[in-house]
Amino acid sequence: MGVIEEGAKKSGILWLSLDRPRLAWHVWHDGAIYVVTGGGEQDLPGLAEAGRVRVTLRSKDNGARLVSFDADVEVVDQERSPEAVAALAKERLNAADGAGLTARWAAGSRVVRLTPREPAP
Repeated sequence: MGVIEEGAKKSGILWLSLDRPRLAWHVWHDGAIYVVTGGGEQDLPGLAEAGRVRVTLRSKDNGARLVSFDADVEVVDQERSPEAVAALAKERLNAADGAGLTARWAAGSRVVRLTPREPAP
């Protein structure tokens, strides 16, 4: 998991294989990748309903593919995961409503945890 964690920590964006490849900002927190979708945030159609998604991390230095992997998808209960929501909010650049950001997410967005799957032996 070293390459995944290192890549996710170094770059604030990744690609998700959904209806088409989708660029998304994220945060690495507590062994997983977290993204927020909907409610005025990035549009990641079908992610919250997916059981698994293909994730691609690229090098921050030259844009080359660093690693691709499958991740389990889980919608996070924002009230029960305040640390993950706070980590995401800290990385949210240019939010017009910084002070009300997490309340807006609770009302209309989904926070999704992407847990990298262990490769098959």
